[in-house]
Amino acid sequence: MKTIRLLSLFTFSYFLVIESLAQYKAGDAVSDFKLLNVDGRYVTLSQFEEAKGFIIVFTCNTCPVAKKYEDRIIELDHEFKTKGFPVIAISSNDKNINPGDSYEEMQKYSRKHNFTFPYLYDESQEVARRFGATNTPHVYVVSKKTGKYVVDYIGAIDNNADNPSAADKKYVVSAVNSLLKGEKPIVTKTVAIGCSIKWKRV
Repeated sequence: MKTIRLLSLFTFSYFLVIESLAQYKAGDAVSDFKLLNVDGRYVTLSQFEEAKGFIIVFTCNTCPVAKKYEDRIIELDHEFKTKGFPVIAISSNDKNINPGDSYEEMQKYSRKHNFTFPYLYDESQEVARRFGATNTPHVYVVSKKTGKYVVDYIGAIDNNADNPSAADKKYVVSAVNSLLKGEKPIVTKTVAIGCSIKWKRV
């Protein structure tokens, strides 16, 4: 009987996690959030009054794939911040599973690597669950439409984690450039390749 109860609890928890991950899709409106930046200040989307949209990247300090994309994330911010699409990076990994992704380590990491964008700590993991982020990196391109931020693209940055120069499909760049021209991105979803987000143990 005890085994059955434990199995039922595990099954319930499993489907609760899966359900919580199945969130934003292309075309959905994004709810604002308030997260702590590495500079000690809280950041919301609404404070960027002049922004046309955002490149929201779920990433972290420790994932080897996220590290490979680090320079490209910085380049995205350099290229598109002045055009109205700044990068906002978010780390949602549980520090008890990955101590290298604690808030203090995020502060050190962002200084060491000269991040030019907010690097926010999603300690409760609520924002990652709301978005449906599963990997690091996992990108959501959103644009402002009639006062709301709407998801236009979800997935990978490009199609070659190992070699930026060999990437012949730059999904995020293409999506943002389309939006800047007043067009919808041709590709709205790809598979995010990277380490799984380290969820808190249920």
